[in-house]
Amino acid sequence: MASVVPLAHLGSVMRGIRAVDEVGAEERAAAMTRRSIKSTAKLWALDLAIRCMDLTTLEGADTPGKVAALCAKARHPLPGDETIPPVAAVCVYPSLAEIAAVHLRGSRVRVASVATAFPSGQTFTALKVEEARQAVAAGAEEVDMVIDRSAFLAGAYEKVYDEIRAVKEACGPAHLKVILETGELGTYDAVRRASILAMAAGADFVKTSTGKVQPAATLPVSLVMMEAIRDFYRETGRAVGFKPAGGIRTAKQAIAYLVLLWETLGAEWMTPERFRLGASGLLNDVLMQVLKERTGAYQAPEYFTVD
Repeated sequence: MASVVPLAHLGSVMRGIRAVDEVGAEERAAAMTRRSIKSTAKLWALDLAIRCMDLTTLEGADTPGKVAALCAKARHPLPGDETIPPVAAVCVYPSLAEIAAVHLRGSRVRVASVATAFPSGQTFTALKVEEARQAVAAGAEEVDMVIDRSAFLAGAYEKVYDEIRAVKEACGPAHLKVILETGELGTYDAVRRASILAMAAGADFVKTSTGKVQPAATLPVSLVMMEAIRDFYRETGRAVGFKPAGGIRTAKQAIAYLVLLWETLGAEWMTPERFRLGASGLLNDVLMQVLKERTGAYQAPEYFTVD
């Protein structure tokens, strides 16, 4: 398996994908929620969760003002406290990528944009490619594309592969995150197959969900995707990032994902370059836990700005 699998070899790669041990995956994922992390280790994990977070606003009512406010929070999650790091990225619709780029200029926070007819993925390939190209031209440094689940579930793997390759090329220097929408794939075997397919086509990250479909991110699905990343890395030497997204709302949940990441992929993945948390409501809970660990007392919710 090459780091980007040639189309001629795709069939043999897909036929060679092993089945997932469903019971084992669910039992191991459940064990992660029972881990207890205290004191200094917990503060380290909370700091990492912030640094790996993608603040997201993907609503029809999004405005330039809302994006500007989100960018301000991304740069300074807790105004006046410079010990709190900025988040990894702000993710918006393509038409608002330029606004985000203006407000994030000079910071370490990256501009991310969804594309390819998000969240359905149901439009013409040429339009998907053009949307990704225009998002990058507007300032997006990362593009989150959705796969065509209809094509994937029908077994049209070459079509899915070709679209990912075309969008990857359109992204140029921007990183490509490929969203599988695991809640629509049906089985862990399908999740593993889609993960390998996306990585074979050149994805820089594989991502669980759009956040628009339930279930979204879950620990068992994330374990299956992490194991696919691990196996792909062992075969090719190319490291692919992972992003769970949707339904992650508490610091406790975020830490469970970090524990799973550490146990499955190791220290090299404990960085924003290889791991992201897709969240629109997670940051304030993490900040609340940080202050609790530092002071011994919880702050009232109104102490924090609303995303």
